[in-house]
Amino acid sequence: MYRIFCESYFNFLNTFCTDSYRLKIAQPLELIVNFDKYTKEKENESILYKKLCDLICFMNNNINKFPKLKAFLWTLDSRNISYKSYNVASFDELEEQTKLVNSFLKLAYWY
Repeated sequence: MYRIFCESYFNFLNTFCTDSYRLKIAQPLELIVNFDKYTKEKENESILYKKLCDLICFMNNNINKFPKLKAFLWTLDSRNISYKSYNVASFDELEEQTKLVNSFLKLAYWY
Protein backbone atom coordinates (compact mmCIF):
# COMPACT_ATOMS: atom_id res chain seq x y z
CA MET A 1 0.00 0.00 0.00
CA TYR A 2 2.81 2.42 0.93
CA ARG A 3 4.76 1.63 -2.23
CA ILE A 4 1.65 2.25 -4.34
CA PHE A 5 1.15 5.58 -2.61
CA CYS A 6 4.75 6.67 -3.12
CA GLU A 7 4.93 5.70 -6.78
CA SER A 8 1.54 7.27 -7.45
CA TYR A 9 2.63 10.45 -5.68
CA PHE A 10 5.69 10.81 -7.92
CA ASN A 11 3.64 10.04 -11.04
CA PHE A 12 1.15 12.67 -9.91
CA LEU A 13 3.93 15.25 -9.51
CA ASN A 14 5.05 14.66 -13.08
CA THR A 15 1.51 15.17 -14.38
CA PHE A 16 1.09 18.84 -13.46
CA CYS A 17 2.97 22.08 -14.04
CA THR A 18 4.80 23.64 -11.10
CA ASP A 19 2.21 26.29 -10.26
CA SER A 20 -0.78 23.97 -10.29
CA TYR A 21 -3.38 24.21 -7.51
CA ARG A 22 -3.36 20.42 -7.25
CA LEU A 23 0.37 20.42 -6.54
CA LYS A 24 -0.10 23.02 -3.81
CA ILE A 25 -2.80 20.88 -2.23
CA ALA A 26 -0.45 17.87 -2.33
CA GLN A 27 2.45 19.55 -0.51
CA PRO A 28 1.88 17.89 2.89
CA LEU A 29 1.94 14.48 1.19
CA GLU A 30 5.65 14.96 0.49
CA LEU A 31 6.33 14.27 4.15
CA ILE A 32 4.85 10.79 3.76
CA VAL A 33 7.23 9.85 0.95
CA ASN A 34 10.29 11.57 2.44
CA PHE A 35 10.79 10.34 5.99
CA ASP A 36 13.87 12.51 6.58
CA LYS A 37 11.88 15.60 5.71
CA TYR A 38 8.99 14.35 7.87
CA THR A 39 11.34 14.02 10.84
CA LYS A 40 12.82 17.48 10.32
CA GLU A 41 9.41 19.14 9.88
CA LYS A 42 8.07 17.31 12.93
CA GLU A 43 10.96 18.51 15.08
CA ASN A 44 10.32 22.09 13.93
CA GLU A 45 6.54 21.69 14.19
CA SER A 46 6.27 23.41 10.82
CA ILE A 47 3.01 24.38 9.19
CA LEU A 48 3.57 21.63 6.62
CA TYR A 49 3.82 19.05 9.40
CA LYS A 50 0.74 20.44 11.12
CA LYS A 51 -1.22 20.27 7.86
CA LEU A 52 -0.19 16.65 7.42
CA CYS A 53 -1.31 15.88 10.97
CA ASP A 54 -4.67 17.52 10.30
CA LEU A 55 -4.97 15.49 7.10
CA ILE A 56 -4.26 12.21 8.86
CA CYS A 57 -6.84 13.07 11.53
CA PHE A 58 -9.35 13.94 8.83
CA MET A 59 -8.69 10.69 6.96
CA ASN A 60 -8.98 8.72 10.18
CA ASN A 61 -12.37 10.32 10.82
CA ASN A 62 -13.57 9.56 7.27
CA ILE A 63 -12.71 5.89 6.90
CA ASN A 64 -16.37 5.04 6.35
CA LYS A 65 -16.51 7.39 3.38
CA PHE A 66 -13.11 6.26 2.03
CA PRO A 67 -12.59 2.63 3.15
CA LYS A 68 -9.23 2.24 1.38
CA LEU A 69 -7.78 4.69 3.87
CA LYS A 70 -7.97 2.18 6.72
CA ALA A 71 -5.09 0.05 5.48
CA PHE A 72 -3.14 3.10 4.38
CA LEU A 73 -3.41 4.72 7.81
CA TRP A 74 -2.23 1.48 9.39
CA THR A 75 0.79 1.62 7.06
CA LEU A 76 1.57 5.16 8.19
CA ASP A 77 1.29 4.12 11.80
CA SER A 78 3.68 1.21 11.23
CA ARG A 79 6.20 3.75 9.86
CA ASN A 80 5.84 5.86 13.01
CA ILE A 81 4.10 8.68 11.18
CA SER A 82 2.07 9.93 14.09
CA TYR A 83 -0.40 12.78 14.29
CA LYS A 84 -2.55 15.02 16.39
CA SER A 85 -5.04 17.66 15.44
CA TYR A 86 -3.70 21.19 15.02
CA ASN A 87 -6.72 22.65 13.19
CA VAL A 88 -4.60 24.68 10.78
CA ALA A 89 -5.93 23.19 7.52
CA SER A 90 -9.29 24.16 6.05
CA PHE A 91 -12.04 21.64 5.51
CA ASP A 92 -11.82 22.15 1.74
CA GLU A 93 -8.08 21.46 1.75
CA LEU A 94 -8.52 18.33 3.83
CA GLU A 95 -11.30 17.01 1.65
CA GLU A 96 -9.33 17.61 -1.57
CA GLN A 97 -6.21 16.02 -0.09
CA THR A 98 -8.19 13.01 1.09
CA LYS A 99 -9.74 12.57 -2.34
CA LEU A 100 -6.26 12.75 -3.84
CA VAL A 101 -4.87 10.13 -1.46
CA ASN A 102 -7.89 7.95 -2.20
CA SER A 103 -7.26 8.29 -5.94
CA PHE A 104 -3.64 7.22 -5.37
CA LEU A 105 -4.86 4.15 -3.52
CA LYS A 106 -7.34 3.40 -6.32
CA LEU A 107 -4.35 3.40 -8.73
CA ALA A 108 -5.46 6.50 -10.65
CA TYR A 109 -1.79 7.55 -11.03
CA TRP A 110 -0.30 4.07 -11.22
CA TYR A 111 1.70 3.57 -14.41
